[in-house]
Amino acid sequence: MKVILRKNFEQLGQIGDVVDVKDGFARNFLIPRNIAFAAQKGNVRALEEEKKQLARKKVKELQAAEALAAELEKVSVTIPVKVGEEDKIFGTVTTQMISDSLKEKGYDIDRRKIDIAEPIKSLGIYSVNIKLHPSVTAVVKTWVVRE
Repeated sequence: MKVILRKNFEQLGQIGDVVDVKDGFARNFLIPRNIAFAAQKGNVRALEEEKKQLARKKVKELQAAEALAAELEKVSVTIPVKVGEEDKIFGTVTTQMISDSLKEKGYDIDRRKIDIAEPIKSLGIYSVNIKLHPSVTAVVKTWVVRE
């Protein structure tokens, strides 16, 4: 049975590929899970429309990420920490601390998107990268100050 893939499927191919699979595999696995549909003229047109919608959605996500990155470039975060002798921090500044500080400022950023190049273990000013989109990265200035 010939089917058109709606999603990337590692064993078969990419979106839009027409592949030949066994009838049972297509009817019992691929079609019910919306991974593929039967290769017919109407389905080809439906797939093209899905591709257009997906492309529009990706463009909107990219524009939203760029707008958020522009806003975050203007923001600086202050993190108060306890320090010992010679201004050494007890522990390190974590991505969760930065995420919480951004949340107080009104930006809901997941801590897994925050990238600290090297551990922050002393007072000072640091630049922290936030990966908003695969192609968009924002830099937030982080002030680490004595509590």
